[in-house]
Amino acid sequence: MQKYNYLFIIQILLTDSFLIAFRRITDTYLIVVFHKIILLFLHFNNDIMKSKATLKQIAKELGVSVSTVSKALNGSPEISEPTKQRVQEYAKLKNYKPNVIGLNLKNRRTKTIGVIIPNILNSFFAKVFSGIEKVCDEKGYKVITCISNESLEKEINALEMLSNGTIDGFILSISEESQKLQSFNHFKDIINEGTPIVMFDRIADEVNCDKVVVDDFESAVNATEHLIKSGCRKIALLSAIDNLSVGKLRAQGFYKAIESKGMKVDEDLVVLTNNNEEFNSKIGGFFIKNKPDGVFALDEHASVTAMKLGIQNGYKIPQELSIIGFADGVWSRRMTPSLSTVSQHGPEIGEVAAQLLIDKLESNDEAYTFSTTVINTELRQRDSTKRI
Repeated sequence: MQKYNYLFIIQILLTDSFLIAFRRITDTYLIVVFHKIILLFLHFNNDIMKSKATLKQIAKELGVSVSTVSKALNGSPEISEPTKQRVQEYAKLKNYKPNVIGLNLKNRRTKTIGVIIPNILNSFFAKVFSGIEKVCDEKGYKVITCISNESLEKEINALEMLSNGTIDGFILSISEESQKLQSFNHFKDIINEGTPIVMFDRIADEVNCDKVVVDDFESAVNATEHLIKSGCRKIALLSAIDNLSVGKLRAQGFYKAIESKGMKVDEDLVVLTNNNEEFNSKIGGFFIKNKPDGVFALDEHASVTAMKLGIQNGYKIPQELSIIGFADGVWSRRMTPSLSTVSQHGPEIGEVAAQLLIDKLESNDEAYTFSTTVINTELRQRDSTKRI
């Protein structure tokens, strides 16, 4: 209330009658200075009083989604009349004005897709990206790539940077930190603002969007059963990705396969860690102490390390130690002996993800639907396992 009183007084001071009277008793130069100061003060107060609310602020205050606010302000029949009225009245109270430039950017197709991957050094993500780029190139879309480097903050920054009219949609795999903290609201916010997302490999079940995955659980069951059929009985489970959703699913598949054959998992043969450094610190004397005859490794680092340590400790591969790794990078083929692997078909995952997103962008269907596509894996037998 006090602000309005000050404003009223200042407006009186700026009237012609007051200034004429003031000139009779005051130097002209001082009048000009006084006049400018009052104008600046008035402009400052008007800016404060007329500060505009955003869709996000309105949604937060009313406890609804950004999408609901947007639809209510646009009179969408999907929103109930009481909710429309509540949103519209609150928006008017808060002096909300649509950002015309922003709307134009949103409505203008850029034919550009944003890709966010967690780790540029992982050959799997490079293969997925090759599939994404192939389809985008065929369909006339450009690709902008960001690396989250397993960081939640960088992931959020990349989403915010690219979602301001730069791209039409996202293809991404969730960072390690986001999965560890179970923090996924930044994805939900982007989707609620109307930007579609397709997740691959590392996904969040609670985020409603299209997803492309391999069946990590069944793939692990099949790989473990292959080791059992080849005669292995002391099978080790090694992982440097136990903090990731895919790592947990693969470990569950291993346990399921062992137990379904009437066997019991020897916990001394299980090494589950969250990163390469922790894995290296725990695997040192593992083969000498435990003497496994089979290894199922859940990631490329654990696979390659197991092979090297097995050879260093005098194991004959695959006669005395059979190894299957959940990876299919160049190291798998170039090692001697070559490593048997579960291939995730990275390029195919990328192609399917890109096609799903482009289909959604080019569809006239306003209803928001989503699905999960499962890509079949393949056990590629090489020299580290016995033929059966």
